[in-house]
Amino acid sequence: MARKSPKPTEIERPEGLEMPVPVPLDEVVGHARARETLQRAMRSGRIHHAWIFHGPVGVGKCTLALAFGAMLLDPTAAPNLAGDIDVDPESPTQRLIRAGSHPDFHLVTKELARYHADSKIRERKLTTIPKEVIEDHLLKPSRLSGSTTGGMASKVFIVDEAELLAQNAAAQNALLKTLEEPAPGTVIILVTSSEERLLPTIRSRSQRVAFAPLTDDEMRRWIGDRPVPRAGLLLAGGSPGMLEMLTESGLLEWHVQLEPALDQLASGRYVPDLAPTMASLVDAWAVQWVESHENASKDAANKQGVRHMLRLVSEDRRRRLRHATEDPDEMERHLRAIDDITTAEHQILRNVQAPFVFEGLVARLARS
Repeated sequence: MARKSPKPTEIERPEGLEMPVPVPLDEVVGHARARETLQRAMRSGRIHHAWIFHGPVGVGKCTLALAFGAMLLDPTAAPNLAGDIDVDPESPTQRLIRAGSHPDFHLVTKELARYHADSKIRERKLTTIPKEVIEDHLLKPSRLSGSTTGGMASKVFIVDEAELLAQNAAAQNALLKTLEEPAPGTVIILVTSSEERLLPTIRSRSQRVAFAPLTDDEMRRWIGDRPVPRAGLLLAGGSPGMLEMLTESGLLEWHVQLEPALDQLASGRYVPDLAPTMASLVDAWAVQWVESHENASKDAANKQGVRHMLRLVSEDRRRRLRHATEDPDEMERHLRAIDDITTAEHQILRNVQAPFVFEGLVARLARS
């Protein structure tokens, strides 16, 4: 049975920056193993002070982190009839969390830089999480006493896209010191799609929880009755976040436009205008993204667009591979093509210009 909880003090968040409303832990779609790991920790009563939720982009890592954090702060958390930890959904803690005004529930994102007192911080491109954001929204608050007692944690900090700390050694080192000397009752959850970019010392001090793409059945559960094109489900690759982005940004049109050329490429025919078309689509998307997102970086948008394009080509080949199970030679061609796409992804990480990456990739795929 859930216990009664005292009412924590309400706070206000920066105007225009909304706090996501956590989904109850047992309503999160998929990730049964991760959810059981968190339930096991809560049942034991021993909550580690540092966690890393790692896995592909958009599969639900931050969603589960928010659900977990909301339970840790709630004094009503107790075993239900099934033996799992549950909370009173109408407790003062849950009501404040849903309103985005709980004083000890913190979501740290790169967007907080837009609300910093220093104009130089506000005007930076959103390509990193600045040390000043970590200092103001994690380090300083973690040193203060929590406003409530009785929960499994007195403060919860969730750092989304924690890999963006990789470009800021000072921010990672400051965070590391807090992980080495945590304040009592403080829980920090780092959410990342590139765990390897975090300092080894940060990784070694954290309990790691792995996430994988949702299955087709889980994706259909998440979609529900919403109309979604088959191509969207295919290209999302088990990522609800990716499906939302594809739908909202118009990237599904890329697949419609490129599919005939990809068919030719899969049959071994070189398509001369494919690489320029891919580069043009990426550039147009990046321009639109920058125009619609304050302080967005054109360079970062270009790289993101290239990653989306490579994902589209990769998922196209994986689909063909799944349908080639009775032809070993065709399977081998598609496997080589997937390796070629991985090579292109590495080239982007080394800052090779997108047109050259696409030209080389199309040539290699025609020979695969």
